[in-house]
Amino acid sequence: MPIPRSSLTIVLGLLLAARSPVAQVPSAPDTLTLDALYEQVRRTNPSLPAADASARAVRARAASAGVLADPQLQVGWMNYMLPSLAPMPTLGMTQLQVMQMIPVAGQLGIARDVADAKASAMGSRADAAWWEVRMRAAELFHMLYQTEGRLGVMRETLQLLADIRRSAEAMYRVGDGRQTDVLRAQVEIARMAEDTLTMHAEAEGIRARLNALLDRHPDSPVGAPRLVAVPHGPPTVERLVARAAESRPMIAAAAAETEAAERMSVLARRELYPDLQLGVQFGQREGERMGSLMIGASLPLFARRRQYREREAADAMRAMAAAEETMVRAETFGAIGVARAELERARRLQLLYRTTILPQAEATVASARAAYRGGQVDFMTLLESQMAVNAFRQELLTLQADEGRAWAELEMLVGTELTREGSTP
Repeated sequence: MPIPRSSLTIVLGLLLAARSPVAQVPSAPDTLTLDALYEQVRRTNPSLPAADASARAVRARAASAGVLADPQLQVGWMNYMLPSLAPMPTLGMTQLQVMQMIPVAGQLGIARDVADAKASAMGSRADAAWWEVRMRAAELFHMLYQTEGRLGVMRETLQLLADIRRSAEAMYRVGDGRQTDVLRAQVEIARMAEDTLTMHAEAEGIRARLNALLDRHPDSPVGAPRLVAVPHGPPTVERLVARAAESRPMIAAAAAETEAAERMSVLARRELYPDLQLGVQFGQREGERMGSLMIGASLPLFARRRQYREREAADAMRAMAAAEETMVRAETFGAIGVARAELERARRLQLLYRTTILPQAEATVASARAAYRGGQVDFMTLLESQMAVNAFRQELLTLQADEGRAWAELEMLVGTELTREGSTP
C-alpha cells in the first residue's frame, strides 16, 4: 500500500523547517567556539574548585609536618591524706611537670619533606583535573558539532529526495517512469525522516550532558558549535613526548609521589634512633620550693616487630610509587603516539574526501539525475548515488570531529595547549 503523500509532505515540511531547540530560544548564543566553552567550563564546573580545595587542605597540613609534638603538662598532688585530702606533714607536695619529646635523627625535617612532596602531588592532580574536564568538554563539543552537521546533511538530503520524488511522479504521470520509483522515493524519505528524528534526540542528549558539565539546567541554551583555526600539523612524537615529560600534571604528580615514598623510606630507617625526652619539674611543700630536670630516651625494644616492619612497608611503597611513575610515563607516551596517529589519519582522509571523493560523488549524482530524466539510467542508480554522497558528507563531519578530539587528547596528554602554534584557518 503506498504511503499517503499528504503524511509524507507534513513530515517532510516539519523536518526541513526544524531547528534545534537551541536556535528557537531567543537568548541562545548564535555560535559556540571551543575556546569560549573552555572559559565557561573553567568558571562554572564544580569539580575544579573541589580539586583546588583538596590541594589547599593538603598544603595546609604540610605546614605542620615539621613541628615538634605538643609538650605534656602534668599537675600532681603527692602524699595527701585520705579521706581528709590534707597534705601530710613534711611529705605533702604540689608538683608541676612539663615534658617535651625531641627527635634527634632529623625526623622532623624528613617528615616535612614527605608532606611537601605529597602537597606537590596533590597540586599536580588538581591541575590534571582541569585537563581532564577540558578533554570532556572538547569531546562533547565535537560530538555536538558532528551531530548537528549530520542533521544539516540529512535536511539537505531530504530536500533532494523530495526533488527526486517529484521528478519520479512527473515522469510516472507522462508514462516515462514507474510507480515503484515513486514508492521507493517515499520509503527513502520516510527512512531519512526517522533517522533525522533520532539524530535530534541524540543532539538533545549531548546538550544536556554539556550543560551538566557547565553546572547548568539541562534545557539551557547552547550555541551551535563552530570550528576555528587549527595548526598546520601536529608536532613530532619526539617533541610531544619531551613536552609531556616536562609539563603533564599526572607525570609530575607521580614523580612527587615517588619522592614522598623515597623520603618515607629514609624516615622509617630513622625511627630506630631513640627520641630524646626533656622535662622540668617544679614542686612546693610547706613554703619550700624545689625544681628538677629530667632527661630520658625512648627504647626501641620491639624494633624487629615494629620499626623493621615499618621499614619493609616503606620500601614496598617506594617500589610501588616508582613502578606507578614508570607506568604513567609509559601510558602517556603510548597514548601520545596513538592520538597523533589518529590525528594524522583524520587530516589526510579529510583532504582525500574534499579533493577527490566528494567532488567525484557529487558529479556522479548530477550526471545520474540528468540521465534519469532522460531515461538513460534507472531510479536505483540515482538513489544510490545520492545516498553515497550523503554518507560521504557525514563521514567528512566524523573526520572533522575525530581531528578535534585528537587535538584535545594530545593537549591533555601533553599538559599544554597546542592549537595556538602556527594556526591557520
